[in-house]
Amino acid sequence: QVQLVESGGGSVQAGGSLRLSCAASARTFGYMGWFRQAPGKEREFVARINWIGGTTYYAESVKGRFTISRDYAKKMVYLQMNTLKPEDTAVYYCVASAAVRGGSMTSSRDYDYWGQGTQVTVSS
Repeated sequence: QVQLVESGGGSVQAGGSLRLSCAASARTFGYMGWFRQAPGKEREFVARINWIGGTTYYAESVKGRFTISRDYAKKMVYLQMNTLKPEDTAVYYCVASAAVRGGSMTSSRDYDYWGQGTQVTVSS
């Protein structure tokens, strides 16, 4: 049973920073990434990283502000969030795919495993 456990959420003022962490149980993945869901909105892609190669891809809304990284040995993935905005307020989910798949890997359907989510609140 694959488990993903997020940590690092919280409340911050606009312009501040937070770092989310995700601990994965022992196995390899194709991609790991982050999605978020704000109240009343659909779940949306934030960022992803190729688990082996380390290549990254970001949603336009976070590009230049967020950085995804991974520690292969520790089986951890991180999301460094800088210059946070109130519109970044959401529950953030860590995700993983069982294998490398074609396509953009930005759909929730591309991912097989999900964490329980961690709340990020940005006040103006």
